[in-house]
Amino acid sequence: MDYIQFQKEFKKLTGIDLAFYKEAQMKRRITSLYLKRGYKDFKEYYSAIKREKSLLYELLDRITINVTEFFRNKKRWDLLETELLPAMLNRSRPLKIWSAACSTGEEPYTIAMILSKYLPFRSIHILATDLDENVIARAKLGIYPERSLSELPEEMKRKYFAQDGAGYQISKEIIETVKFKKHNLLSDPFENEFDLIVCRNVLIYFTEEAKNLLYHKFSKALKNRGIFFIGSTEQIFCSHQYDLESAGTFFYRKIQL
Repeated sequence: MDYIQFQKEFKKLTGIDLAFYKEAQMKRRITSLYLKRGYKDFKEYYSAIKREKSLLYELLDRITINVTEFFRNKKRWDLLETELLPAMLNRSRPLKIWSAACSTGEEPYTIAMILSKYLPFRSIHILATDLDENVIARAKLGIYPERSLSELPEEMKRKYFAQDGAGYQISKEIIETVKFKKHNLLSDPFENEFDLIVCRNVLIYFTEEAKNLLYHKFSKALKNRGIFFIGSTEQIFCSHQYDLESAGTFFYRKIQL
């Protein structure tokens, strides 16, 4: 089995397409990993990662850059749960929720875990989108390194995660509450009537012109009194121009028109 065949088989196994990465760099990275583990070629290494989940977790961790974690900036999630979510649930059920630029899935799965305290799983439906098909494939697998769980409450860890070697597998019941799809924030249309939109630590990478466009689009996608949750590195100045008002630190509420 050469590297191209390994790519094809790995995509069938995980949904992740290694062809999206620079070939020389990725091939070198994987070769160094299998040699370190005592395998002589791609064929032998592929058979091993199919058999041993710990080797698969190690490889996934090596090839995808994970910059987020569950319950990142936990005080913000506590505010959502204790102050904003009860009002949302009083106004409408089922809730319509969107995790935009969701990366490897920690954010939408965090929302699902919080909602599971209030609703049965069959009533939880979260849309999660990202531009990168590989991070979406990784999110659907629901396999995470220990560092992603550093802020995760212990009871959630016990309830929804199973440790397997070096990785943690999130439960099927949580995975099934989230629908992942590819979406370009700048060029693709937005759905509307969302109760909650979460888009954190992403807009800092956009120009002021693009931010202005996106704030308008996000605001239009919210229902009246819907909540927009942004990252701790972000702030919306003059939020009223987007028909938004402060609902707490890093939270904005759609003004009822």
